[in-house]
Amino acid sequence: MTLDLKKIRQDFPILNLKVNDKPYIYLDNAATTQKPVEVVKSMEAYYYTQNSNIHRGTYYLSNIATQAYEDCRTVVKEFLNASLCDEIVFTKGTTDAINLVANTYGKKYFKEGDEIIISTMEHHSNIVPWQMIAEEKGAKIRVIPITDKGEIIFEEYEKLISEKTKLVSVSHISNVLGTVNPVKRIIEKAHKHGIPVLIDGAQSVAHMKVDVRELDCDFYCFSGHKIYGPTGIGVLYGKKTILDDMPPYQGGGEMIDIVTFEKSTYNELPHKFEAGTPNISGVIGLGAALKYFNNTGIEKIARHEANLLDDATAKLLDVDGMKIFGTAPGKASVISFIIEGIHPMDLGMLLDKFGIAVRVGNHCAQPLMTRLNLPGGTVRASFAFYNTIEEIDVFIEKLNKSVSMLK
Repeated sequence: MTLDLKKIRQDFPILNLKVNDKPYIYLDNAATTQKPVEVVKSMEAYYYTQNSNIHRGTYYLSNIATQAYEDCRTVVKEFLNASLCDEIVFTKGTTDAINLVANTYGKKYFKEGDEIIISTMEHHSNIVPWQMIAEEKGAKIRVIPITDKGEIIFEEYEKLISEKTKLVSVSHISNVLGTVNPVKRIIEKAHKHGIPVLIDGAQSVAHMKVDVRELDCDFYCFSGHKIYGPTGIGVLYGKKTILDDMPPYQGGGEMIDIVTFEKSTYNELPHKFEAGTPNISGVIGLGAALKYFNNTGIEKIARHEANLLDDATAKLLDVDGMKIFGTAPGKASVISFIIEGIHPMDLGMLLDKFGIAVRVGNHCAQPLMTRLNLPGGTVRASFAFYNTIEEIDVFIEKLNKSVSMLK
C-alpha cells in the first residue's frame, strides 16, 4: 500500500500557496510541519462549542472540555505505548519538557561533581538546560563524540560512564544529520549502572514508531508542531515511579492539593506538573494530529519518506560543489549540505525567490557545527509525507540554477 498523495495534499491547504507567483514547495519540516484541516477544525470546534476552563468546573462546558482534554492524554499514552495516563505530562514543547526534568529531577538529585552525559549532535534545548542546572549544582557536562558520518561513537560513550554519571540525555534523531541514534542500546548500557535516560524525541515521532516501554527509557519528550499538530504544546513521558518522586516544576492552580499560608501540598500525577490553565486547544489539536498520523499509517509514511530521501540524495550528489553532512545508514529524511564557495544564507534566500522553503544556519546546534567545521552552517532540506518526487525535481532544478547564479 502506498500513500494517496493527492488526497493527503488536499488535507493541507497551505501547500496550495504560491510564493513569488510560483507553487510553494515546503522543505523545512524538521523545523515545523504543516497542519491538516482536521487539526485546525478540532481546535476551532473547542473554541466554538466547548470553550471553558477544565478540571475545576462543575458545569456542562467544563465537563465536556475536561473530558476532551483527558481523552487526548489517552491518545498520547497509546501513541507512545506508555503504561499509564499518569505518565503523560503536557508541556509547551520539547524544550519545556527538558527544562522541567532539569529543574525538578536535576535540582533534587544532582550535586557537586556529578556528571550529565549528552552527545555532540544535540539541539541547544538538550544542552543549555543541563548547563544551567550543572552550573547551579557544580556538576559537569560530558559529551559523546561522533564520527565524520555523524554517528555516536558508542565505545567512547561507554568510557564516559562512571559512578559520577547521574543522567544521560540524547536525541533519538539528529535535527541536522538525520542520524537515528541507537537509543535502546544507549539506555541498556546506562541502566546497567543504574543511570536514568532522557530521550529527545522531537525529530523521531513523525518518522518512526516509538514505544517507550520497549525502549525502557525513563523520560521521552516531543513537540506537537513537529508531528502535524499546533505549536506551543508538547509531551513529557516519564516513568510513574520517577515522576512521583520529583518535586513540582511550577506553582499555581491545579498542581496543588491543599494550600495554607504556612505550607502547601501537591496534586497527584500528572497534574502536579501542569500548573495553571493549560493549552487546552493545543492539547485537543495534538490529539487530532496523532489520530490523523495514525490513520495515515506509520509504515506507509516511513516508506514514502525513505523514497524521498533516497531520490533527493542521489540528485543532490550530482550538483556541482555539493557536500552532504550526515551519511549514517538508516537516517531520517533530513539532508544538510553546503555548496563549496557559496554561503548557505545566499542559497536559502535565492531558493525562496523560486518559492522553495529550506532552512539555513546552525539549526540550533552550534557545537555540532563547530565539530563539522561549518562556521556558516548548512542548508537543510527536510521532507514530510506530503512532499513529492516532483517537488524534489523542482528543488534540484532551482538549486542548480541558484548555484550557477552565485558562482
